[in-house]
Amino acid sequence: MSRLGKAVSGQSSPLLGIAAYFYDPMFLEMAAKLGFRVAWIEMEHAFITFAEAADLCRIATGLGMLSMIRIADGRRENVLKAAECGPDIIDLPMADSPEIVREFVKHGRFRPEGARGYFSVPRALDYGLVDSLPAAQAKLNSELCLMVQIETEEAVKRIDEICAVDGVDVFIGPADLSASLGVPGRTTHPVVVEAAGRIMQAARHHKKLVAVGSPLPDFEFWASQGVDVLFCTNDVACLRIGLQTVLKNASEAITKARTASSAQFENAPVARVQS
Repeated sequence: MSRLGKAVSGQSSPLLGIAAYFYDPMFLEMAAKLGFRVAWIEMEHAFITFAEAADLCRIATGLGMLSMIRIADGRRENVLKAAECGPDIIDLPMADSPEIVREFVKHGRFRPEGARGYFSVPRALDYGLVDSLPAAQAKLNSELCLMVQIETEEAVKRIDEICAVDGVDVFIGPADLSASLGVPGRTTHPVVVEAAGRIMQAARHHKKLVAVGSPLPDFEFWASQGVDVLFCTNDVACLRIGLQTVLKNASEAITKARTASSAQFENAPVARVQS
């Protein structure tokens, strides 16, 4: 069983996750102290390097968090380098067909499940500090979660074929899915909800774990769908929301103070000049 599978076993509610779009150990540490359980390390859209990703995986482990690296695409070098970082999960975006998914598994699993390159000293294998490398590779095959991101109309149409592939779990991307279905940004539009139902049904039929990256207004919907991991926000959004909140509160306080001062001035008694 994967480390993610063990973490969600017996859980009645989803694990809460948060995404890191830039390298900031302090952010990850605060997230862990607040109770987030899974760290998403973003390498598709953001500029995190593999060296930084490995360090964030290391930090997440020390904080008791699971780590997930989302790679840019399924090229062998991307899958291998992400795997050597030692994450608990690797997520492949735009997994639109079973052929793409099988190629992902090929690069992400050691033989006989795949054809992952033989490298004896990565973090993922404790730098070679193991009694038996083949045994350690077999253990890692079972512990590493490979997630395929379902975020296009094409993927939804082939969801049963995709979920039939052994050795993968499912990540739902509502934002790109809504755009692909012709309703960009409307993540609770009926066509998106219908597609989400199809994905969940196929995933559960094939006994797949399901994660989702959700905007705040949709948390209740995805929780009701029974997802296993709910990614709630990211570092950039937290920074933006924090700045907006402080600016709004400060502006309102200044306006209130000015209003009170003006009222006090207007109500002050006028001194009479003696002639």
